[in-house]
Amino acid sequence: MDTYDKVIDLAKRRGFLWNSFELYGGAAGFFDYGPNGCTVKRHIEDTWRKFYVVREGYMEIECPTVGIEDIFIASGHVGGFSDPLCECLSCHQAFRADHLVEGAGIENAGGYSLKELDDAVLKFGIKCPECGGDLAPAYEFNLMFKTTIGPGNGRQGYMRPETAQGMFVDFQRLSRYYRDKLPFGACQIGKSYRNEISPRQGVLRLREFTQAECEIFVDPSKKTHPRFDRYAGTLLTLYPQAQQEDPEGKPIQMKVSDAVRDGIIAHEFLAYYVSLTNEFLQKVGICGDRLRFRQHMKDEMAHYAADCWDAEVLTDRFGWVEVVGIADRTTYDLKAHAAQSKIELSVYVEYPEPKFVTSFVVKPDMGKLGPLFKGKAKLIGDTLKEMTHDQIEAAVKDGMIMITVDGAPVEVPHDIITYGEETVKVSGETIIPHVIEPSYGIDRITYCVLEHAFEEESLSGSAEDADDEEAEGRTVLHLKGAIAPFQVSVLPLMGKPQLSAVATEIHDNFVHAGIMADYDEAGTIGKRYRRNDEIGIPYSVTVDFDTLEDKTVTIRDRDSMKQIRAPVSRLNDIIRDLIDGNARFEDF
Repeated sequence: MDTYDKVIDLAKRRGFLWNSFELYGGAAGFFDYGPNGCTVKRHIEDTWRKFYVVREGYMEIECPTVGIEDIFIASGHVGGFSDPLCECLSCHQAFRADHLVEGAGIENAGGYSLKELDDAVLKFGIKCPECGGDLAPAYEFNLMFKTTIGPGNGRQGYMRPETAQGMFVDFQRLSRYYRDKLPFGACQIGKSYRNEISPRQGVLRLREFTQAECEIFVDPSKKTHPRFDRYAGTLLTLYPQAQQEDPEGKPIQMKVSDAVRDGIIAHEFLAYYVSLTNEFLQKVGICGDRLRFRQHMKDEMAHYAADCWDAEVLTDRFGWVEVVGIADRTTYDLKAHAAQSKIELSVYVEYPEPKFVTSFVVKPDMGKLGPLFKGKAKLIGDTLKEMTHDQIEAAVKDGMIMITVDGAPVEVPHDIITYGEETVKVSGETIIPHVIEPSYGIDRITYCVLEHAFEEESLSGSAEDADDEEAEGRTVLHLKGAIAPFQVSVLPLMGKPQLSAVATEIHDNFVHAGIMADYDEAGTIGKRYRRNDEIGIPYSVTVDFDTLEDKTVTIRDRDSMKQIRAPVSRLNDIIRDLIDGNARFEDF
């Protein structure tokens, strides 16, 4: 068994992760979170909220997981959200064509055209991995789940493939909420859906998954960050385009300020959220030496993006896995939804000081234009206003201005308009904000936290080994205290009523203080310690017969297995300080 198998085995035994629909044989791409897994996942989400909602001030919203078709036409998902699929001509199994080609040793097949994929299948003799049969030509398969909103032939809809689109659609409401003051943003944590062709990476590739995304709307001319100094000296492991293109290139360590200065990261605002992501991931338990930030190559970066970086985490079976994407999406999303909805999505930005601007101005006399052209008067007036001086002069013929409106020629009397240069006082301008998007895959992060916390440890000759005859070693999850499913476990040494009564009171005191506490009196104390280690509970409080005499208990540290005696009256404060990082176990 490799580490992935061991982690999944532990996760299933200890209530972290279970295959969905097990009663009916299951389905690829779906997992249930058991009691412990659900709690760990929620703690990761709550930590994310502390970073983005509490600290950054971007308020959380909640949008439907079903969206109408117009939204996804605008976003490009209806026309372009697809993967190359090929089917076996014998067993009819479906596969990602680019994954099969990469499995044959060809790198970066994700950027191949359908023809290039077909050519590679033929050239390298790639066959069906299930039965060895021949493969049909590849074609594009849309990854969205389609549905109908309402009965019968109702409105076409889709399960959302990302949470982001709801925030773009709510842009006008958000702008008013933030009083049109840039930068502003919104957060959303929720389910998204992608009908993956062949999800074969367990919890790393799901058809239903949880995202935590933030859409930050910024002034395109102001991409410095007011709190950039917080991270300027932070050392990041970066894998820029240049290092990826070099056959001998490797990731490099750089200060954030140097990466911005040298143009490796496009600007301060993006670098700030790359750095914040680095802090967040290590805060929830990702090992810093197994974390890097890879810049998208030019051929994989969206045509509209100014820059894009992925946080990648090293795993035992799957290598480097993308868990977060941080992108500068420029104006693409707001322009796309404005074009589809025919509603302007912009913000009026006031200048620090008014400016005097001289420009060419055309003024149609609408009082005369209206009676002449009736319903077309406004459109004709707007067309005239957009013309330059040279265009008007070139269009004048026999006292008439010859223009084209809606594809038809129109003659407008020259004396109906006045035009010339005017100097006006301008207090601001209307702009389309750029979008900075940090997008987090919560399920992938949760799995990677479990894998990085996982350890098998020999206990030969230890004191605890002597206490438990069956213990030759232990499996432990070194979860952060704030992320663990329980922060402390209360254990009566044995099932005596007098011990259980005190232990129950201690447990209740923890709960009333807001500390996640477990209670366990089943089995020997050694076996209960092992159980707590596997669950990742950082501290165990043991109530013994000395407790009845001196009102002290034993506190055991999960990672070191060291123990101390502490008074019952101080337990809440001690555990709280340990979990919050205000004290170390060896301080007591």
